[in-house]
Amino acid sequence: MAITRSAWLSALAAFETAARQQNFAHAAEELHLTASAVSHHVRKLEAHLGVQLFRRHARGVSLTPAGRLLADATGNALADLDAVFSALRPRQEMARVRVAALHSFTHCWLLPRLPDFTRRHPDIRLSLETDIALVRFDDEGPDLAIRHGPGHWPGLAAQFLLDETLFPVASPNLPGLDQVREPADIARLPLISDISRQGWRDWFRAAGVRRVRLTGVHTFIDSTDALEAAACGLGATLARERIVRPWLASGRLVRLTGPEMPGRFAYYLVHPTHRPLREPAQLFARWLAGQAREQS
Repeated sequence: MAITRSAWLSALAAFETAARQQNFAHAAEELHLTASAVSHHVRKLEAHLGVQLFRRHARGVSLTPAGRLLADATGNALADLDAVFSALRPRQEMARVRVAALHSFTHCWLLPRLPDFTRRHPDIRLSLETDIALVRFDDEGPDLAIRHGPGHWPGLAAQFLLDETLFPVASPNLPGLDQVREPADIARLPLISDISRQGWRDWFRAAGVRRVRLTGVHTFIDSTDALEAAACGLGATLARERIVRPWLASGRLVRLTGPEMPGRFAYYLVHPTHRPLREPAQLFARWLAGQAREQS
């Protein structure tokens, strides 16, 4: 079967991604193709070479010895091309690092520390992207992301940064606050929640309060909005230790009685395993890890 140079490149790109993911559907998602399109590219490559590159089975695919040989060669060739592309990019683009993170973590923890990074690395410019959705690490995606979660995501290398604890806070002017003597009393206050996977029911259970009724809770998507609403007197909210410090330092929020609840998840620095980190991104990653160690 004849195959043109452009078809070669498309087929090899599909093959390399499928070999790395060990799954046609995951490869299709990364390449923005359908699984059948990836399979078609691979079969066209197999027909041209006259060898089987993958063993197909119910749970996915696995490389044959011939497939492993081609996968190694393709991966090395793409790494060489990536190094050449990096060398050819303008200096101002090479010195830019794109970082995606939750708005709450960026606003309350990361931004106050960034002047230290720019003093150490004045030639590097940062692009910060904040969103509650998980960012996609495609070719146009960010270099790094800071995620709050379990610490393992398919296709990503994850480096632990910070753990988390949660405790209740409220404005010192919140009506009824002077009647709070023990954790059970907090349930009588107006309450605020965000959409995190640990909430008031978890905290009351950790505080030993049983059969608490939670009705009419105000809900916000972003943790900083929940904290600001509490500071404005809307109610009490559960605060994350790493996020709430600016409000506590200013006195706009005060900590209420009750235990600290260990967070079920932590903050991690992640990046895709399918492409090497450029030097500016490596410098930012090392700096961020150092900042996190100082706060541990």
